[in-house]
Amino acid sequence: MFHDDGRFFTEDGKNTGVFTLYQTFSGDGGLSWSAPEVIWSGSDVHLCEPGMIRSPDGKTLAILLRENARRKNSHVMFSEDEGKTWSEPRELPGALTGDRHTAVSTPDGRLFISFRDTTRKSETQGDWVAWVGTWEDIVEGGEGRYRVRLKDNKHRWDCAYPGVEMLADGTIVAVTHGHWEEGAEPYILAVHLTMEELDRLAGMSTGP
Repeated sequence: MFHDDGRFFTEDGKNTGVFTLYQTFSGDGGLSWSAPEVIWSGSDVHLCEPGMIRSPDGKTLAILLRENARRKNSHVMFSEDEGKTWSEPRELPGALTGDRHTAVSTPDGRLFISFRDTTRKSETQGDWVAWVGTWEDIVEGGEGRYRVRLKDNKHRWDCAYPGVEMLADGTIVAVTHGHWEEGAEPYILAVHLTMEELDRLAGMSTGP
């Protein structure tokens, strides 16, 4: 899935102020892809950079979306037919407002979602953060259990194009670039953590 604002499908394309979300499918492991299909288009909010999550029962997909105009919070859309149709975008709570949401399911059934914080009123705005909560929180518009700053970004914005993986032993590995030292060039950083460690730091009991 990806987005376009008018600049990238033609050689002389220009920013139109309209953001369009596209999806494309592969049936051969990524060797070839279908023609892009439009799933949403609009100008009142600029939805882009979709990050996909599958529900615990495997029946529903959700995409968490950056709101690039910074007029509203991030948004979410749902599909119950493997992407054939999608619900209308719906605004998410402030705790999930950010850019480039990348998620993994934790061993206890929760979600760990890494992104750059763009909440309008936040002590960690512009930093690399992670949200911990449940699928139900996303469906019901809940704030989740807690949020954690993974690293203080010394630049106002430039950070957090994260890769996130869950290892066999339950360790979460998250990797991204950022400006981690004042006056230094940005560099790539990896963090290794477990849900038990995060729950303990958050002063909460382990588990959903």
